[in-house]
Amino acid sequence: MAWQIPLADIDFGPEEHQAVQEVLTSKWLSMGQVTETFEQQFAALIDVPYAVAVSSGTAALHLALAALDIGPGDEVIVPSLTFVASVNAVLYVGATPVFVDITSPDDFSIDPAAIARALTPATKAVIVVHYGGYAVDMAAIATVLAGRSIAVIEDAAHAPGARLDGRALGSFGDAGCFSFFANKNMTTGEGGMLTTARHDVYQRVRRLRSHGMTSLTWDRHRGHASGYDVVDLGFNYRTTEINTALGLVQLHKLADNAQRRQRLTARYQQQLRAIPGVTVPFQAHRGTSAYHLLPILLDNPTVRAHVMQSLAGQGIQTSMHYPPIHHFSLYRQRYPVPPGRLPQTEAVGTRELTLPLYATMTDTQVDTVCAALAAAVQPSEGL
Repeated sequence: MAWQIPLADIDFGPEEHQAVQEVLTSKWLSMGQVTETFEQQFAALIDVPYAVAVSSGTAALHLALAALDIGPGDEVIVPSLTFVASVNAVLYVGATPVFVDITSPDDFSIDPAAIARALTPATKAVIVVHYGGYAVDMAAIATVLAGRSIAVIEDAAHAPGARLDGRALGSFGDAGCFSFFANKNMTTGEGGMLTTARHDVYQRVRRLRSHGMTSLTWDRHRGHASGYDVVDLGFNYRTTEINTALGLVQLHKLADNAQRRQRLTARYQQQLRAIPGVTVPFQAHRGTSAYHLLPILLDNPTVRAHVMQSLAGQGIQTSMHYPPIHHFSLYRQRYPVPPGRLPQTEAVGTRELTLPLYATMTDTQVDTVCAALAAAVQPSEGL
C-alpha cells in the first residue's frame, strides 16, 4: 500500500549515494577502513573506547550475551514489552528469560522494583530496553544490582544519541546494543553496533563476530597478519563497507534529525493532550530522548482496531509497539507467565498505538494525523 503518511521514513540524499559509490569504486566490499572509521566515530558518540559494527542489532545482543559467558542454567531478566529480538538473543545462548513488568502507563521502561523481586542466585544478566528512545532509570538499576555480579546489557536499538545524566545511552552497561534497521533514526538498511568500555568484552566480541578468528581479511590484506587461528566458536555477524559507508553519513545527520524529531514530538503532544480518549506517555521523561517512536495509549482498548483501520483508510500508517512477548506462542508455551504477574505490561499492550514519526515529516502531516485520530477515537467511544 502506498501510504500518504508512513509510520517511518528515511533521510537519504546525495551524500549516501556518493558514499556507496566510493565503496563500489574501491572494490573493497567486506569490512575495511570505512568500517573501522564508523566504529571509531560511533564510539566517540557514545563516549566509550570500543564499538564493534555487526550485521544487526539482534547480532549485537547475541554477541553481548555470548561474550559475557551467559549460557545454560543462567537467568536473564528482560521486559516483555519490547521487540522479540531482545529476548530471542537470550535463547540463542541457551539461557532462560525471566519476564518482568514495566514501570507504569506513563513510563514503559523496565521496572527496577520488579527486577529486585525477580533476582535469584541464577540471575546473571539484566537486559534494559530504552523504549522509543527514552532512557531507563539507570541509577535505580545500579542501586538494585549493587554488590552483585550481574551484567547489564542496554538494548539501545531506539536510542542512538540519547543521553541521561550527562552520559550517552549505551555507555552505562557492560554492553550497549544498537540497531540500524531501515526504520531506525539512523539506518544502514540492516546493521548494528555493540559498544562497551570493557576491553575483554570488546576483544571477544570482535572474535565472535567473525567465526572466532584471530585476524580479519582486512588485517591480512594490509599485511598486519599473515594467518589466523580459531580460538572460539564464533559466528558470521560481519557487516559490509556499503552498510558502514551509509552509517557514517547517517551518523553525521543524527543530531539535526534528533532535533527535528523532538520538535515534531512536541507538536504532537500539544495536540494529543486535547483529544478525549487519548493518553500520552513519556511527557516527564528522563534525560534527552532520541524520539524514535510516538506512542499513545487509547483509554478504551476495544477501539484500537477501529482507529487503526480508520487512519489506514486515510493513508496513515500506524502500528503497535509491542505485543507483549510472553503472549507469543513460542514463549507462552516454553515460559508461561501466570495471570496478573505483569499488570502494567498487559494494560499497555492492549492500549498502545504508535503514530508516524520521522525526521522528514512535516508539521502539516502531524496536524493531519492528529485530526484523523481525533475523528476516529471520539465516535468510537460507544463501541
